[in-house]
Amino acid sequence: MPESLETSTQPRNPLHGMTLENIVTALADQYGWEGLGERIPVRCFTHDPSVASSLKFLRKTPWARDKVEGLYLFMLRDIRRANTP
Repeated sequence: MPESLETSTQPRNPLHGMTLENIVTALADQYGWEGLGERIPVRCFTHDPSVASSLKFLRKTPWARDKVEGLYLFMLRDIRRANTP
């Protein structure tokens, strides 16, 4: 599929083209593992967290992945609001 067609199919979807790894990394950078575990209390964020263990868990657990994607969207909104004069 041509790139222009791919981007035009979901032009306003901030998750389009994002990998789960990119999302988890961005959240961990923004909130830290401890903050991420407070916001989404799952073991992969609270006990010996890593991107690899988180990806393994999130790929098998749809409800947790939904929470992570929701938190990512919330983070993007917060960043936009902070940057708006």
